[in-house]
Amino acid sequence: MTEIRIHGRGGQGAVLASGLLAQAMADEGRHVVAIPSFGFERRGAPVACFMRVDDKPIRAMTNIYKPDIILCIDPTVSKVVNIFDGMAPGGILVQAGKGDPAALALPGVVAKLGLCDAVGIALAIFKRPITNTVMLGAFARTTGLVSLAALKSAIEGGEFRDAGLKQNLEAVERGYHETQLLALKVAA
Repeated sequence: MTEIRIHGRGGQGAVLASGLLAQAMADEGRHVVAIPSFGFERRGAPVACFMRVDDKPIRAMTNIYKPDIILCIDPTVSKVVNIFDGMAPGGILVQAGKGDPAALALPGVVAKLGLCDAVGIALAIFKRPITNTVMLGAFARTTGLVSLAALKSAIEGGEFRDAGLKQNLEAVERGYHETQLLALKVAA
């Protein structure tokens, strides 16, 4: 079983992203559980969602405390929340951001990094920093757990109006193709 924790901020679409990702994985024949976390969040406040994916049925419905993969759709949320809390050694980080990956100060448990300038892409497409579909493309490219075609299909069958559909399809495509992949050395 692969456990995934998604970090973002209220209003960025982290919960919608987890639902689209779960739909795409289920469409490819996997068993998926997406657990949104709702509380006293407000627009801009840190939020987290949780997912499990496996080739067999999943019974666990709790939050994720030892994620194998962290998807962070906001480049600033790690400054206020320890997104790496409990991350398993050899984990994968899919991070919204740009610049020198060495400047991220990643813990030694991260073995693979997918870095995507999701804010820049979102501003170019949507004129707003809504990064969720961009980061779904980055997730697919970094992890290989879901195909770009399945994500596009989930977006086409999702909640987007006709006007937003074309933009979101472009966003997932650009996120996939513009993600920088880096293998990192895991601390012993």
